[in-house]
Amino acid sequence: MEKQLFNVGKIINTHGIKGEVKVHRVTDFDERFEPGQLLYWVSDNSEPKPLVIRTHRNHKGFDLVSFEDHPTINDVEGYKNGKLMVSEEDHEELDDHEFYFYEIIGCTVFLESGEELGEIKEILTPGANDVWVVKRKNQPDVLIPYIEPVVKEVDPERKTIIIDPIEGLLD
Repeated sequence: MEKQLFNVGKIINTHGIKGEVKVHRVTDFDERFEPGQLLYWVSDNSEPKPLVIRTHRNHKGFDLVSFEDHPTINDVEGYKNGKLMVSEEDHEELDDHEFYFYEIIGCTVFLESGEELGEIKEILTPGANDVWVVKRKNQPDVLIPYIEPVVKEVDPERKTIIIDPIEGLLD
């Protein structure tokens, strides 16, 4: 398969006997799991397998989905620990100041003074706003909230971010 795929979730287990799987979601787009949505199941040692969502529901903080033509647990047992991915052409247009995780992870963070802080290695989604984990050289990681008073400029094409940290943020 030559098109680029992007992760939207990981199948962590089966659920019940009617072909449902328990998914740990890594996307903010609810429509990724709507019935009729085409996803690709990807595992380390196999070609991506197209799957169409048949049903979706939330249960105890996880997404439970079933796939068309997979009516029993036996049909989905082998999907455990695989990723569910969406193709590049299914990407949604984002508003200004919204970015996909893959556009932010790997960006170099600079202070407004021009001093390099480090590289974003992970994004946390604890609630009201995302938090970017910045790996610094010879120092502990620092957590940068993605809020307007702190993040001044994001340029995913140049892989750079400029921040103005609030007092105590870098301590």
